[in-house]
Amino acid sequence: MAPEKEVQGGVEWRVTVPEGASAVVEPRPVNGWADLVRAWLMAAAGFGRKAWVIGADDPRKVVHGVKVGAALSLVSLFYYTRPLYDGVGGWAMWAVMTVVVVFEFTVGGCLCKGFNRAMATVTAGLLAVGVHWIASRAGETAEPVILSASVFVLASAATFSRFLPAIKARFDYGITIFILTFTFVAVSGYRVDRLLHLAQQRAYTIVIGVGICLLVCVFICPVWAGQELHLLVSGNMEKLADSLEGLAEECFMEEQGKQLPSAKSPGYKCVLNSKASEDSQANLAKWEPPHGRFRFRHPWSQYLKVAAAMRYCAYCMEALNGCVASEIKASEKMKSHLRGVCVKLSSDSSKVLKELARSIRSMEESRSIPCLVTEMKRGAQELQASLRSLPEQLMSAGGEEETTADGGGGETQRVTVSLMEGMPIITAACLLAEVSERVEGVVEAVGALAALARFDRKKAAFASVAPQEESATPQRQEV
Repeated sequence: MAPEKEVQGGVEWRVTVPEGASAVVEPRPVNGWADLVRAWLMAAAGFGRKAWVIGADDPRKVVHGVKVGAALSLVSLFYYTRPLYDGVGGWAMWAVMTVVVVFEFTVGGCLCKGFNRAMATVTAGLLAVGVHWIASRAGETAEPVILSASVFVLASAATFSRFLPAIKARFDYGITIFILTFTFVAVSGYRVDRLLHLAQQRAYTIVIGVGICLLVCVFICPVWAGQELHLLVSGNMEKLADSLEGLAEECFMEEQGKQLPSAKSPGYKCVLNSKASEDSQANLAKWEPPHGRFRFRHPWSQYLKVAAAMRYCAYCMEALNGCVASEIKASEKMKSHLRGVCVKLSSDSSKVLKELARSIRSMEESRSIPCLVTEMKRGAQELQASLRSLPEQLMSAGGEEETTADGGGGETQRVTVSLMEGMPIITAACLLAEVSERVEGVVEAVGALAALARFDRKKAAFASVAPQEESATPQRQEV
């Protein structure tokens, strides 16, 4: 490139093209402010599109924002209205802060935080007033010592209690508010004469803020954590069923690599990644009152057992996905021998999972589950029989000429090589049989949920498989 030289109104670059000629490139004049405004407008448009997609995907998020604004507007009346302001004084700001920190997306989350904040504030306030009364009777010299010692002991004990699993799961936020309130009231009481009045005002404002949060959250388009957990478990079960079918189709497709991967295959990852969400929603659901078809003391913990059984299947499907991703060199004869039984077993297992998901979603016991489980077990038996007969099939595939030429020894070596090359496909078949056994664990967990939650029995009972059918099922064999 030729060196730069000054031209009228700017800089000129002379570029030599491959043919030997040269071209002059004159840069477009740069307008700094116009480009900056254009960049801001493009960024704002992109942000608006993302916000629109999020709101359209789940309109409840938009409603949640409106509910928070409504709650803050209501609590602001304690500042704007003179009678209300005279009742709580300058402490009305604590009510506003309570709304900000307590209001949650679900009813269970709002109840959990509201109860924790209210009880922690009342308990810590009363305890701080009691400690201050005792310290004030001990004299001016001992009073700060007693107050400091009480803050040290109670704050240390409360902080340690947050490490206990039972406390951390349900009262972690309350412990934090307890430490904050006790320290605030106990320390302030040393310089404040009307300590009881201070504690009362703080408790009143906290109760006001919590009450407004609960009224808005429960009575205006409520979002129930229990219902979210219910739909999450049933939806993940359907994704698990679709993923099982997709993995089997990919693994045993007729021409490996000629077809695109199924879009259903990654569905099992949702089951593996949803444990934290399930635990959180189950914990919040325990705070919620009866609503809809969910009665008092609904067995929310059983949903976690169902989810754990599903993850047990998903772990095996993760290994199956590894077989699909590996380079499979199995002969078409081997694949065709296993394709039918493997695809049938995956289809039967998928039908069981889909029927379980339908049963959970509708909260109705299914009479077709025993038949579907029996069919799935029959498919597992057929797969085991096919695996046992696989060496014989490979032996017969070589033909008489090859056997005569090798004298029989080469044929055995060829079968051994074929089995070694087809090990990924054999492993995949064994994993499918393992998945079918783990699906039975999901059936048992859903059956327990149906009994505890009292699913509707109008469509017959959630019966178990007959004893003679279970006894007919052979033990799993290692291949």
